[in-house]
Amino acid sequence: MITIEAIKPEEWSEAWKIMQPVFATGDTCAYAPDITEGDAFAAWIKGSEATFVAKDDHGSLVGIYYLKANQPGLGSHVANAGYVVSKQARNRGVAAQLCEHSQAEAKRRGFLAMQFNIVVSTNEIAVKLWQKLGFQIVGRIPEAFRHAQLGFVDTIVMWKKLA
Repeated sequence: MITIEAIKPEEWSEAWKIMQPVFATGDTCAYAPDITEGDAFAAWIKGSEATFVAKDDHGSLVGIYYLKANQPGLGSHVANAGYVVSKQARNRGVAAQLCEHSQAEAKRRGFLAMQFNIVVSTNEIAVKLWQKLGFQIVGRIPEAFRHAQLGFVDTIVMWKKLA
C-alpha cells in the first residue's frame, strides 16, 4: 500500500536519492543530468506550491511530485506537476497514484486544469499513463528535448480539465 503526504524537511535527503539517478539518465526529465542537489531543492521545494512524497508499507520514499501554477498571473488557474518514481518502485502503480493525488490536490487548491509542458515523446509509458488518466495531447514540439542516447527528440504538451 502506498501513502502520499506532504514532504517533511527531514525527508529531502531521501527524496534526492530517488531523484538524482532519474535525472542522471537524461532520458525522461528536462533537468540537467548533473543538476546539483541545491538546484533540485530550489526547483522542487522552493519553486513549487507544494511537494508530496509517496511511501511504501515500510515508510520508505518511493516517489515524489511537485505542484505549482503552470504560469503566473493570468495563467495561474492551470496547475503543473512533475513526478519521479524510484527505480525500485516502477511498474507498481506509484506514478498513477501520484498523478491522481496531484489532480485532487490541484482541484482542492482551486486549479481548473493541469498541463504537462514537456513530456518526452520517447517516454511512451508516461504518455500512455497520462492519457489513461484523462490527459489529452494538445501539442508536439519537434526536437525540444536532448535525449542522452537518442539525441534530439520531440516533446508533448498534455492537458486535462479538472473542474
